[in-house]
Amino acid sequence: MKLLVTGASGFVGKALIAALASDSQYTLRACTRRKNSQFPDNVEVAKVTDLTASTDWTAALIGVDTVVHAAARVHVMDDTSTDPLAEFRRVNVEGTLRLAQQAINAGVRRFVFISSIKVNGEQTLPGRPYTADDTPNPGDPYGISKHEAEQGLLALAQKSGLEVVIIRPVLVYGPGVKANFLSMMRWLDKGVPLPLGAIKSNRRSMVALDNLVDLIIVCMHHPAAVNQVFLVSDGEDLSTTALLQRTAQALQRPARLVPVPAILLATAAGLLRKSHIAQRLCGSLQVDIGKTKELLQWSPPVSVDAALKKTAAALRMNQK
Repeated sequence: MKLLVTGASGFVGKALIAALASDSQYTLRACTRRKNSQFPDNVEVAKVTDLTASTDWTAALIGVDTVVHAAARVHVMDDTSTDPLAEFRRVNVEGTLRLAQQAINAGVRRFVFISSIKVNGEQTLPGRPYTADDTPNPGDPYGISKHEAEQGLLALAQKSGLEVVIIRPVLVYGPGVKANFLSMMRWLDKGVPLPLGAIKSNRRSMVALDNLVDLIIVCMHHPAAVNQVFLVSDGEDLSTTALLQRTAQALQRPARLVPVPAILLATAAGLLRKSHIAQRLCGSLQVDIGKTKELLQWSPPVSVDAALKKTAAALRMNQK
């Protein structure tokens, strides 16, 4: 199988390339915009300058059987664009559909699209997780753009016969994780007291990078994956307090958590105009991966604790 991975220098794409590089059944082509990206010697590199409606993918798609499309304009907390939705659509919708149409023209068989749980929405009630077949309810420009890309891909599949598979990950963590998860680990590692010892009733789904990569590989082959949407998680949902405690354990550090009531945190965040932060810390976002497990006969191969230990070990290595 000849595989093209877009976003190959990113968090997910890089891990997928690493997982497949030693498998002789795959011929890998890594597509990246970054200069000086490092890949195994047996991986071809295809450079692209952008991801828009005018990108020419012809050379990158020669001989390709399957595309895993992980490149995107990613979600940002403080977007300074004058029209964020237009910018997300330019890359995540127009750019994705341009790639898919050229993939069809090149005879590509399957197109695996890494979408986002934000297509489903921003939060759930405890005990009422999102499912893959729920009516989408994206709440921000990033989620809207991912939803529109999904719709466009499925429409192309109906017209052309391209096999489209859509994966909506929740928060992805693992070695090399950045943003809020990395900040959390650093605070715990330094023993910083955190006012999050009483956030025990919420539930958050996450997915270890190894589990997501494993599912992507299954979706590259499985006949039942065609034109389906799948949610993915570790299969174990944690409260904010439990996540901090188990991450601290993986770091072999005490969790210095102060039991401040969630209502006080939400009030303080509102006064600081940071209500979105309180929602992420105190609210729930759960997914039901029953469809993924049943239709694909798939289960997450890595436990939460094992994944946290691997992530903590990588943090230690980077500190040396």
